[in-house]
Amino acid sequence: MTTHAPQAAHTVTLPGSLDEAVAALAAMPAAVPVAGGTDLMAAVNSGLLRPAALVGLGRISEIRGWRYLDGHALLGAGLTHARMGRPDFAALIPALAAAARAAGPPQIRNAGTLGGNIVSNAPTGDALPVLAALEATLVIAGPEGARREIPVSHLLAGVEMLRPGELVGFVRVPLLHAPQAFLKATGRTGPGRAAASVAIVLDPARRGVRCAVGAVAPMPLRPLEAERWVASLIDWDGDRGHLDPQVTTAFGEYVAAACIPDPPPPEDGSEPVPLPPAAIHLRRTVAALARRALGRALA
Repeated sequence: MTTHAPQAAHTVTLPGSLDEAVAALAAMPAAVPVAGGTDLMAAVNSGLLRPAALVGLGRISEIRGWRYLDGHALLGAGLTHARMGRPDFAALIPALAAAARAAGPPQIRNAGTLGGNIVSNAPTGDALPVLAALEATLVIAGPEGARREIPVSHLLAGVEMLRPGELVGFVRVPLLHAPQAFLKATGRTGPGRAAASVAIVLDPARRGVRCAVGAVAPMPLRPLEAERWVASLIDWDGDRGHLDPQVTTAFGEYVAAACIPDPPPPEDGSEPVPLPPAAIHLRRTVAALARRALGRALA
């Protein structure tokens, strides 16, 4: 979504399949795909974007549901937050359902889509830390029926990008059948953009803990050392919930320090510069979210 054409959109195409949408984008390189439009229309209304053409994805039924595939859930990029927030989906991927329910007011949840959250790649996107913690992969649709897969973290970090004429068609998520949690803090009461968010996913088969922190950096952050440390202290063969509260507190602080580190010491050997008050507050917020999310997952 980087087309900055000077004129407003005057061509709207409504394909009925994913391959038709890819063909439309290939035929109109300046076109912009649109699903829910919650981010796109905000950019248009603010004058930041004037697309020459639009390719609407709302009629593509194949990307508006999900199915099981080899121990994974194949989620359509057109799934709305409202649909992901329902109980049947929550039984499948609890943390992603929790993130969808926290995505904003009803009008945003009814229109906004999983694929739009990914492609817009806003640091405050609620689904992004969950997908990072789940180590999800994206199924990219390209011209002439081509399909390729990339880790979601690669797209979010800019390691791999969508090529001209490509669309995110599906998100492949491993079904771990294990506890998960998502928590976020906003700057106000009620739905709002995240000031910080944390996703925790337990992986008993690998005896691992996956954690991702959102909204504090341009992309979700994985505190890998903190993950390994706390995983080594969990009784995977017994009562996972029996973990000393001091451990969960230390885990929260470990995660927060990894994601919001102290400034590097000055090269001239002078006194280190302390964190500004806003960063200290954010670090405390992340520590509290990580501690609570781990506690919920273990419970």
